[in-house]
Amino acid sequence: MKVLFIGESWVVHMIHTKGYDSFTSTKYEEGATYLLQCLRDAGIEIDYMPAHEVQVRFPKKREELDKYDAIVLSDVGANTFLLQNATFYNMEIIPNSLELIRDYVADGGGFMMIGGYLSFMGIEGKANFKNTVLADVMPIVMMDGDDRVEAPQGVQPQTVKEHAITAGLGEWPRFLGYNRFAAKSDADVLVKIGEDPFVVLGSYGKGKTACFASDCAPHWGPKEFMEWEHYQKLWARILEQIKR
Repeated sequence: MKVLFIGESWVVHMIHTKGYDSFTSTKYEEGATYLLQCLRDAGIEIDYMPAHEVQVRFPKKREELDKYDAIVLSDVGANTFLLQNATFYNMEIIPNSLELIRDYVADGGGFMMIGGYLSFMGIEGKANFKNTVLADVMPIVMMDGDDRVEAPQGVQPQTVKEHAITAGLGEWPRFLGYNRFAAKSDADVLVKIGEDPFVVLGSYGKGKTACFASDCAPHWGPKEFMEWEHYQKLWARILEQIKR
């Protein structure tokens, strides 16, 4: 299996103030390092595209996506795909990257979105995927505006349907938040937090799709989740279910 994993990277700019004086520093971080290594250890080939590389590396032709069995988006908003340099700065007409993903799935490719501050609708609605073609692709209905549920007390998902993905997982670890959405009428809800869907499967055209409502890594995915004995198994099983 070969997977294109996009997102889970960020740059932090800091201002350090010491009395009268201040200085700035910048650091770059990637959130999916542990997950990607777990998947590679499970025999899954990963091409990783950090969020800032979408501008220059995302394929310009749909056929270039066919070498992948699945595409995963995690914590990277719609603007990253829609406002690429060629269009934003040079006013060039270029292919819509999200339409390329839609067509790839319709032709049999797998697709998954993982939750985060810039997934689904995200913080202040800035991820904004409800207003893109991927709203048709995903097996869920997104909210209007900010869809975050912050849970510093911890919330625990519950398996509601036995499936190849959930078999033998037992008790889930707690999470510190998630994106709230509803499931489409023909979707398969495997796991919930309260009444909110947490793991949802579906299809679009010839392809299969999945949505995971919380983070694959901190901050919503705490140490308890990262160290869960079924962590690797969970992600490998989801990808196995949606792959081309």
